Amino acid sequence: MNDSEATLLGPAQIRALADELGIRPTKKWGQNFVVDANTVRKIVRLAQIGPDDSVVEVGPGLGSLTLPLVAAAAHVTAVEVDPVLAARLPATVAQFAPHRANRLRVIEGNALEVTAMPDPQPTALVANLPYNVSVPVVLSFLERFPTLERVLVMVQLEVAQRLAAGPGTKVYGVPSAKAAWYADVRLADRVGRSVFWPAPNVDSGLVAMTRREPPSSTASREAVFRCIDAAFATRRKTLRASLAGLAGSAARAEEALVAAGVDPQLRGERLGISEYARIADELGRI
Repeated sequence: MNDSEATLLGPAQIRALADELGIRPTKKWGQNFVVDANTVRKIVRLAQIGPDDSVVEVGPGLGSLTLPLVAAAAHVTAVEVDPVLAARLPATVAQFAPHRANRLRVIEGNALEVTAMPDPQPTALVANLPYNVSVPVVLSFLERFPTLERVLVMVQLEVAQRLAAGPGTKVYGVPSAKAAWYADVRLADRVGRSVFWPAPNVDSGLVAMTRREPPSSTASREAVFRCIDAAFATRRKTLRASLAGLAGSAARAEEALVAAGVDPQLRGERLGISEYARIADELGRI
């Protein structure tokens, strides 16, 4: 992307658009608009967006990130829950990136309820996600859209660290394990509060995901995820105890764990996604 292809929005343009629409960022939809052009440039660069990509952007807001995306990608589908913002976005792109406006499509609706995308199917999810729905959005899109090869999302730093955490670390949990089913996940960068309007009370992080094949398993993804949920529902308990409900008894849970090559006295936070897949395999056999 170069600046001749799209004029990027700064604080003055963002506030002018908001004033025109009578918009004030709302906590209901977790709106914090990016007002720093360098930050959106960095997001597009780290997402490795190129002319062959079809990008889905969730929560485009006033279009800060949409503009560099339409300059870099072949197609951008923006999913926006706020009807006022959804209606204004095409005009914003036509105004600031007139030669790229035909690359944009807008879906008005809740991203968690979107089950289909217009062709060509998305190859990348790139978004500044509302903090309150960030993990469900990422996991649901990876599940529903198998064509997604890459994800680069800006989320609350604590959420970013959880998604990227490995087994045995302090913040490893359900989001970490489930994200690892779909992709290699890493914390790509940290983002300060001053790039947003209004400035949030927490720092943000950029999470990068590269899809890979899930672990080999005879169990379904749903069965593996049930194991993960059960293991972390009672985080302080051993796996023998926490999986007893799924297995039918603690003794059966121990039998499945031993067969999977996992110490029944471990806690769920010690296991990676491959171990959970093996446990689900064995639970399906007892």
